[in-house]
Amino acid sequence: MRVAIAQVNPSVGDLRENRRLVEQAVDRAASAGADLVALPEMVLTGYPPMDLLERHGFVRDQLRELDALAPLSRELPIVLGAVVPVDDTHPQQLMNAAVLLADGRRAAVRPKSHLPSYDVFDEKRFFRGAKTRETVSIGSHRVGLTVCEDAWVETLGYAVDPTGELAGAGAELVLNLSASPWHVDKGADRRNMLADLARRHQVPLVFVNQVGGNDELIFDGASLACDARGQVLAQLAHFQEDFRVVDIEANPALSATSIEDLPHVEQLEAGLVLGIRDYFRKQGLPPGAVVGLSGGIDSAVTAHLAARALGPERVLGILMPGPFSSEHSVSDAEELGRLLGIEVRQAPIGPIYQSFQVLFAALFGEREDYGLAQQNIQARIRGAILMAVSNAENRLVLATGNKSELSVGYCTLYGDMVGGLAVLGDAYKRDVYALARNANADGPRIPAGSIEKPPSAELAAGQVDSDDLPPYEVLDAILEQAVEGRLSAAEITPPAGVSSKVVRDIVARVDRNEYKRRQAPLVLRTSPKAFGMGRRLPIVHRYQPG
Repeated sequence: MRVAIAQVNPSVGDLRENRRLVEQAVDRAASAGADLVALPEMVLTGYPPMDLLERHGFVRDQLRELDALAPLSRELPIVLGAVVPVDDTHPQQLMNAAVLLADGRRAAVRPKSHLPSYDVFDEKRFFRGAKTRETVSIGSHRVGLTVCEDAWVETLGYAVDPTGELAGAGAELVLNLSASPWHVDKGADRRNMLADLARRHQVPLVFVNQVGGNDELIFDGASLACDARGQVLAQLAHFQEDFRVVDIEANPALSATSIEDLPHVEQLEAGLVLGIRDYFRKQGLPPGAVVGLSGGIDSAVTAHLAARALGPERVLGILMPGPFSSEHSVSDAEELGRLLGIEVRQAPIGPIYQSFQVLFAALFGEREDYGLAQQNIQARIRGAILMAVSNAENRLVLATGNKSELSVGYCTLYGDMVGGLAVLGDAYKRDVYALARNANADGPRIPAGSIEKPPSAELAAGQVDSDDLPPYEVLDAILEQAVEGRLSAAEITPPAGVSSKVVRDIVARVDRNEYKRRQAPLVLRTSPKAFGMGRRLPIVHRYQPG
């Protein structure tokens, strides 16, 4: 059986354009002599549509596009993901389903069995799951249709195994239509899980995954086909649209394909570049991005990623030296602009800062130092300038803060947190350094000074991050256990030489700064537990682990 795997990049809510992606895939599959073409989960709506599903007319309009595709199935059967009402009498009750179009009609609808409602998922809010599972006939073959979560039985401990039931019912092939969000290193785990699933049930399996960025979620594609022995016959590209026809038999005598995964840092860069590019493309933001450049590593890496995603001609850097900016910070920012080929403008904040000093004296009385207010006003001046550029030139501000800082609140509300997208908000400081070094692997892009100098916000004389924070290698080791691992302070294993008090203080800061994260820009998700829709904690709570 020749299966065409169409790994496409749908846009949420762009129903007609998403239908066009399906039409192109059908034409290509027919030209390649495929027996059927398979496309991802909810490909017509894009994933996740969230509360668009509750908007009047949305599901109806999507069904109209689905029906418009049906005539194409007279030439070639089409299996795709769609939202379908449970029945005509209850149009508000919906299923996330795999739909078979054949002979010019909807030949079969097979709802998703397992509806995830954890982390970034909330499918039980919208859908009803399948109670039974039945094969479908495609030509002379019996095929099982599953949707995304239905394959994650062993990993997540579901009692019902849809693939096993379908194999037991005589399926010669199981298709899994997915919109499986990416995080670093997920690809290898997912591939191993799918290969094991095929091997356990001795049935060939084809996994077709969405690719692209939709809001904070990034989808890596990496669709694949396994034979009944669990050997990977083919894997499609990561982080880009792809198409492949795979010849699958019930007992294939084909050789397994050798799969090499990208190194951790290269996955991270590719995912972030795709997330930035699609965030701009799908919103139609042609003028591009503006980044506040400090000469530090975070703003340098953010500008590098933006230049890769959008092209250097669409990235503007604003250098805003203040009273505590060092000479090398200015020169490093200027060198960054030359290396990346982006435009850099200077907007010194000294005169504005002095005006605030006069205002503070009137408000608070004459002092030598106004403490945190004096420090943060510099960040807020810079934030206001960036937003002014955004308003004047219709550019999106990219926030430059990393996950280490966002975790403990080492960032200024309405200052360095302004923006429409937090590119590094799910990348720890160690990852930022890794991205910088990787950027320079084929030639200089990030100035050496930005990488080598001690991190500093430069909001006070001689200030460095270590004045307020533990060394980043210590901080990141604790945060990873607290955020991704969801461990309490008492459960965290302190890094060597670090006291339990330091651990308790860091975990307390994470909880204390939830209010800041609620006001942060959208964070591109690159880890199993990012700040955003997948991590929902109350701002006000008084729970202390016993």
